Amino acid sequence: MFVYGQTGTGKTLSSRLVLDKLVSDVRQYDDLTVEPVRVVCKSLSSYKVAVRLVNELRPDDDQIARTGYAPGDVYEMLWEAIDATNASHVLFVLDEVDSLGTDDDILYEIPRCTAHGHVEDTFVGVVGISNDFTFRDNLSARVKDSLCDEEIHFAPYDAEQLQHILWDRAKAAFQDNVLDDAVIRLAAAFAAQESGSARRALNILYKAGDLARKQDASQVTEAHVREADNIVEASKIADELRQLPVQNQLVLASVYQFHDRGKTPVRRTDIYDRYVEMANAIDADVKTNRTVHNQLSQLALKGFLEVQEKNQGVKGGSTTRIRCRSNRRR
Repeated sequence: MFVYGQTGTGKTLSSRLVLDKLVSDVRQYDDLTVEPVRVVCKSLSSYKVAVRLVNELRPDDDQIARTGYAPGDVYEMLWEAIDATNASHVLFVLDEVDSLGTDDDILYEIPRCTAHGHVEDTFVGVVGISNDFTFRDNLSARVKDSLCDEEIHFAPYDAEQLQHILWDRAKAAFQDNVLDDAVIRLAAAFAAQESGSARRALNILYKAGDLARKQDASQVTEAHVREADNIVEASKIADELRQLPVQNQLVLASVYQFHDRGKTPVRRTDIYDRYVEMANAIDADVKTNRTVHNQLSQLALKGFLEVQEKNQGVKGGSTTRIRCRSNRRR
């Protein structure tokens, strides 16, 4: 099963609650036991995810090292660890599974472990959680063939839903008569307009309260909310930039150089030429044109870039041009 949705829409929390409920419900059956195993895949390869899964299943005094094994040996240890649980079902929850990229061996090995005879008496399932709606499209053909998956999409929260969430948290976080409906509505509206993320809405309200406290204000005002929204947006962009892999940073920097000289939107072929120059300058691996095009799409999905399709007419076809996304100004 793949669970998709933007950041802050409750994918991880909902998955945890459902699995906890499942574990509780099956206790009434003597022949059923469910063992959920959760791993966050951020910055991990399939090999490192497999190591984490082994260690999650093993006791603390029998952990394996993070490196030094052949991949086949790690998977063999994983199958042994699954059998050792004596559970009827083991469910691996891979959060931020899109971080694996094209290194998707783990998604091939786990679904087929029973069919291949690696695991004898346990049914094994995978729940992948991702905010990249195109992740599955980039999986290898053999992995797609292995996954008989169901997709669940978490829609972003709307402004009214975010208001309910904010009021529920605000009752415990703020003194009486510090907030009013207008402040909650504005914080919810900003978050709904940007991403529909409950996390963002809560961050805006928290930061607005923090600003009011620093100013010794008796109430949180709409002005505090507006200032807080700009602070949260700047912090979000800075955090995401720091977390980007080097190759993504090179691609983004290539576009920004054109932007800085007022030469955007720019063609993908020109971006690739600049990317090659920058990669060579820092002695980084030079990826293929197709890989860079995929990275441009990912950066657009994350909100850093805008993609424009320009129709050249019947004879000219169409061209794709890229530019940096303009930040909102309030």
